[in-house]
Amino acid sequence: MTVDVLAIAAHPDDVEMTCAGTVLSLIAQGKTVAVIDLTRGELGTRGTPEIRAQEAAEGARIMQLSARENMGFRDGFFRNDEAHQLALIPLIRQYRPQIVLTNTPDDRHPDHGRASELVADACFYSGLRQIKTIGKDGQPQEAHRPILIYNFIQDRSLKPDFVVDVTPYWDQKLAAIQAYKSQFFNPDSDEPQSYISGEAFMKFLEARTREHGHMIGAEFGEGFISRRMLGINDLFALR
Repeated sequence: MTVDVLAIAAHPDDVEMTCAGTVLSLIAQGKTVAVIDLTRGELGTRGTPEIRAQEAAEGARIMQLSARENMGFRDGFFRNDEAHQLALIPLIRQYRPQIVLTNTPDDRHPDHGRASELVADACFYSGLRQIKTIGKDGQPQEAHRPILIYNFIQDRSLKPDFVVDVTPYWDQKLAAIQAYKSQFFNPDSDEPQSYISGEAFMKFLEARTREHGHMIGAEFGEGFISRRMLGINDLFALR
């Protein structure tokens, strides 16, 4: 299976919080999207890896993903090194995306910055034909390098390079976030409180999406940072 866009995130639920609206808008345009979660989120204050896996599957269903995989890297302790790059490259070559979405280089959780650098380096090395990899079918893989990498904005208030209008998809984005019942606001839960489990954090997520939408004259938006200068063919394509 190949896809148009591949989102690679440090933890299950990172994609839902940051770019689920963009994913849904892409799929509505006829594009295909897959997600790779690098870790199982096993260091989370609430829930278990098994519960997170079930919630990630529900999030994938709501976002209408073509596929979702988990690398099983150690939450909190994975590194941007040769071993992790060589583990990730075969999946980039398998899915052959044109665009990759991933965590921002600067964020509250250290895993997010490491994920950003790991993904950027793996995407580059994936394009080198002298790095040999074998696919799941047991056959040698061809080199592939995505055209663009965009970083989605999560906890830190960073200035986006562009914003996607996700107003028509806000309700579905919220449903995808709420699929993680073990993690986010749930008045019936008796688990310990965490940074993201309170009602205030859900209000923050809505406020952030409204803030980015406001930047482009929309009700809801999702902001992204680009690692390279972007070009356009038509000034009228901008809004």
